[in-house]
Amino acid sequence: MTVVRRALPEDAAEVLRLRQVMIDSLFPADGSGEGSVGWHAESLPTLRRRLSEPDGDFAAFVVDHPDRPGTLAALVAGTIEYRIGRADNPRGTVGYVFSVATDPGARRRGYARACMDALLAWFRARGAPKVHLTASAEAAPLYTALGFRPKPDPLMELLL
Repeated sequence: MTVVRRALPEDAAEVLRLRQVMIDSLFPADGSGEGSVGWHAESLPTLRRRLSEPDGDFAAFVVDHPDRPGTLAALVAGTIEYRIGRADNPRGTVGYVFSVATDPGARRRGYARACMDALLAWFRARGAPKVHLTASAEAAPLYTALGFRPKPDPLMELLL
C-alpha cells in the first residue's frame, strides 16, 4: 500500500527537486532557461512558508522514496483559486493542479496516482466543483483514468 502524506516545510528542497524533474521533462535543460536550478534558492523560503500553512489555498502531497530515506518518490501540488461565481460554480472555487512529478527511479508504481487521489480529495473537501490542469502527452492517460477530459482552452499569456 502506498502511503501518501501532506508535504511539510522540511520537504521543501525535495519538492523543488521533483518540480525540476517535471520541468526538465517538459523543457530540455540547457543551463540558461527552465532547466537551470538557480531559482531554487529564491523559491525555497516561500515554499517552506506555504507548506507550513495547513489551511491555506496551496497543498502538496508526496510519497517518500522506499529505497532512499529522506528523498521523495512522487509529488503532486495544487491550489484553490477564486473566480467570480457563475451558474455551474456559484461559489467560484476552482482547483488547479500545477505540478505532478515522480522520481525517475520510482516510476510505474502508482505513486503519482495515489498523490493525485489525495489532492483531489483535498479539493473536494474545500468545495471545488472542478479541477483544471495542463497535461503532457505522457501524463494524459493517468488524468483520463481519473476522469479528466480535454477541453478547448483559449488560454493566452502575457509576460510582465
